[in-house]
Amino acid sequence: MAKNKNSTQSDNLIILFDGVCNLCNATVHFVIRHEKQRFFLFASLQSAYGRRLLRRYDLTNRKVDSIVLLKRNKAYIKSDAILQIIRRFSFPWSVLTLLRFLPLSFRDSVYDFIARNRYRWFGKKKSCPLPTAELLDRFPTEPSAFV
Repeated sequence: MAKNKNSTQSDNLIILFDGVCNLCNATVHFVIRHEKQRFFLFASLQSAYGRRLLRRYDLTNRKVDSIVLLKRNKAYIKSDAILQIIRRFSFPWSVLTLLRFLPLSFRDSVYDFIARNRYRWFGKKKSCPLPTAELLDRFPTEPSAFV
């Protein structure tokens, strides 16, 4: 795997996302545009690599179907994943990390409501889109590339 500019392999965080969800794909592009440095790698939950990572992090029995953040040896799901991702953004987006002070049950209820309705509101692709040539190094396919 090609290393991201400005980071080492141990710095990399990986975002697993629903590859057929228009909102999730838009979120990936938003992250790419707004992260301070190139820390994030991406894999769709439907990919063989994404499924291997779900097993490695013991997430196969949990309902994770939209966004998951893998950071070192820890998996973040739902609103915690989003807040961990936003921490890597510049101002003004980084201000949203203040939402961490809201109760987790409330944050995850809002997250679940959006996740449940995402296909209806934003649509769904027939298959996962392929990354562009410029972004190919951000979408590893081998388990040895991370963790």
